[in-house]
Amino acid sequence: MDESKRPSPASALGVYVSVPFCRAKCSFCNFASGVSSPGTIEAYVTKLCHEIAAVPITAAHLQADLPLTVDTLYLGGGTPSLLEPAQLRRIFTALRQTFQITPGAEITLEAAPGQIADVLLTEAQDQGVNRISLGVQSFVDRESAAVGRSHTERDCTREIFRLQAAGVADVGADLIAGLPYQTSASWQHSLDVATSIGLTHLSVYMLEIDEDSRLGREVMAGGQRFHAHGVPADEASAEFYEMACAWLPQHAFPQYEISNFAPPSHRSRHNRKYWQRDPYIGFGLDAHSMLLRPHGAVRFANPEELAYYGAEAIPSAPIDIFQRETFEETIFLGLRMNEGLSVSRLREQSPRELFASTEEAARELIREGLMIEQEDRWQLTLRGRLLSNDVFTNLLMGVAV
Repeated sequence: MDESKRPSPASALGVYVSVPFCRAKCSFCNFASGVSSPGTIEAYVTKLCHEIAAVPITAAHLQADLPLTVDTLYLGGGTPSLLEPAQLRRIFTALRQTFQITPGAEITLEAAPGQIADVLLTEAQDQGVNRISLGVQSFVDRESAAVGRSHTERDCTREIFRLQAAGVADVGADLIAGLPYQTSASWQHSLDVATSIGLTHLSVYMLEIDEDSRLGREVMAGGQRFHAHGVPADEASAEFYEMACAWLPQHAFPQYEISNFAPPSHRSRHNRKYWQRDPYIGFGLDAHSMLLRPHGAVRFANPEELAYYGAEAIPSAPIDIFQRETFEETIFLGLRMNEGLSVSRLREQSPRELFASTEEAARELIREGLMIEQEDRWQLTLRGRLLSNDVFTNLLMGVAV
């Protein structure tokens, strides 16, 4: 489906389940996750199952269409692989009591290397999990240790081989450009290992420096804790990203989105729902949702703090998405993908004044080498992907009011 085409109410749903618990919190992490007791996790699973069971009431309250057919399911976190098998089974039971999960559905489980017990892996596969995404971040031991990751390169490679031997159809990994002490040589080592070990999907993110993580706060303060002094300069991190964009497509990992690389048959169908504005529902802490309405769509999200999760049955601050918001989202989500946006379709489906202002900005960005227009599609260049936030701001400057 073209990224600018409105999905129909009958579109299959994407489901995200947040499991916000970790064995240890990484210094760069800015997610709503942390270390909790077994009792806290058990109580959370109970609340999660109640939220899943109540979602038809939630959708009705919001006057939103809720597709009951699910073709992608993503368990993220946190580290969902730390759940007990019985807890994972309860979550899937709750999902199947509310939704119909289609045969061949893409079902993904996030995990940390060395933190997937045999019994949990067996249960996950019994429940239909066919993709596992490993939070590797780096295959260089010093870099992993600097941000609080407990695994080594050997742990990672052994885990990947173990998952492959167990019959997991797709095993992918995340890498981060810009970790403390990272160099061109060490980054190249991570790329070499990642492309030689049989992985089917790679995500490459640039280290995010912000006040929502311990490492980010220390870097901004100019401090020494959490190895902040070892974080490479922004220019070096950008160079590492460019290296990945050049290296990975030459080694069977074509880029298909700003941060994602995989052959066509192994690309994430779930994430594509976000980029194409298909309906999706999120359950659990800090989970976000977008459902369609007869004349637009609605977004809503759960609380970011564990103490408040489950306190309200109905989202307290849903956001209506109307024509202007739809136009903006179509642009910045569609341009994340390498295939870009269909210019003619965007022109046909958008109000004339909105498209005209954006088209003028696009012409300027094309002249600056941040975008190209090719076969009726706007696409970001490599430099445009590096500066994507600036590109999106310039494109939408005349749209926002």
